[in-house]
Amino acid sequence: MFDSRAALTAPLFVALIAAASPALAQPVKPAPASASAKAQADLVHGMSRARLARIAPSMKEQVEKNIFPGAVTIVARHGKVLHFEAHGYQDAGKSVPLKKDALFRLASMTKPIVTVAAMMLVEQGRMKLGDPITNWLPELKDLKVETASGDVALARPIWVQDLMRHTAGFVYAGGTKSARIREAYEKGNIESREFDITSDEMLKNLGQIPLAHQPGTFWEYSIAVDVLGLLVERVAGKGLDLVLKEMLFDPLGMTDTAFWVPPQKAGRLAEALDADKLKADMVKGYRILSNPAGKSYFKGGAGLVGSTSDYLKFAQMVANGGEYGGKRFLSKKTVDFMLSEHTVGMGGSTIASTGPGYGFGLGFAVRLGDGMAWVPGSKGDAMWAGAWGTSFWIDPKEGLVGILMAQGPSTRSHTRMLFKNLVYGAMLR
Repeated sequence: MFDSRAALTAPLFVALIAAASPALAQPVKPAPASASAKAQADLVHGMSRARLARIAPSMKEQVEKNIFPGAVTIVARHGKVLHFEAHGYQDAGKSVPLKKDALFRLASMTKPIVTVAAMMLVEQGRMKLGDPITNWLPELKDLKVETASGDVALARPIWVQDLMRHTAGFVYAGGTKSARIREAYEKGNIESREFDITSDEMLKNLGQIPLAHQPGTFWEYSIAVDVLGLLVERVAGKGLDLVLKEMLFDPLGMTDTAFWVPPQKAGRLAEALDADKLKADMVKGYRILSNPAGKSYFKGGAGLVGSTSDYLKFAQMVANGGEYGGKRFLSKKTVDFMLSEHTVGMGGSTIASTGPGYGFGLGFAVRLGDGMAWVPGSKGDAMWAGAWGTSFWIDPKEGLVGILMAQGPSTRSHTRMLFKNLVYGAMLR
């Protein structure tokens, strides 16, 4: 039924509103179609091209401030590379422009690769995470644990899992609080810092040095993954270089990743600034211009050299849940398991490498919540970094992979956080 009162009241109501506030009476004009189209064109897989373009001037600024000679940065989302650029210079003298195919000392970014190879052996039934490592490394059967009241027996064996998550009780000489253990590591050349040592010699020497903690009680960054690499060699019956080549590098197409740089590729090796106070001492421990085979053990925790595009293939495989290029490397459940926290209730902290808000899984640090950290991210994102200045992370929730390759040991924490801020600052959807 027609309501004459409503018909008369509506125009009067509009008139009263217009009189009180003329602006409210005006219809809202839609944004120009051109502006909307421009904003849409700026987005690629939910990331702003304009904001990703901030990375280059920021890296240029780092070069000018002598943070590092140069860097290569890459960002991929949902398997698509959205940003891939080289910045600055390759050499310490800043005379040779850096190229995208430059080679970098990966340092501890070796650790996730070796841990993935070990988990592939687990999936094959060749070993289990709860197996004592002395099943393959009998040189370590008489280990003790240092305490204030003297050395004591192990409360339980070191498991394979402990090597993958740095809870075996091993240390790095430069990081341990025990002067006695530090001196023993240095005397035994455990980390092969200044001269070569074979795997058999290293294990024999390590077997005579007490642990800093009972296995499974404390997270301390350590030579654990170097030991894991030696264990993988014995399980597989071949050198770690061949294990990684056959299981990962060849199938993934990582043609530039190895434990040494052959002469024909040496001209692509990126350098740190001579002024970097850590460079001179670190070079002694990263003797990568000759093949260590037969001379020194392959450092599963720090020995690899590789390119940015190579590492993206590995990281993208993990981000894809264990698959890359139509090849399956790990099951999705295994990857999910690796990127879960494995250090609940233990002492120790990853903060020196990750900043706050992270725990540790198997081979990767893992974010425990959306907050607490120094940079944006997602609960469950995984990362690690190298002492020379390389870093990467995988954000499964966002389908994101970011990699920064640089050789700036003294400034590595600054640069990895800076790059993360730039990348997440470009994510609009």
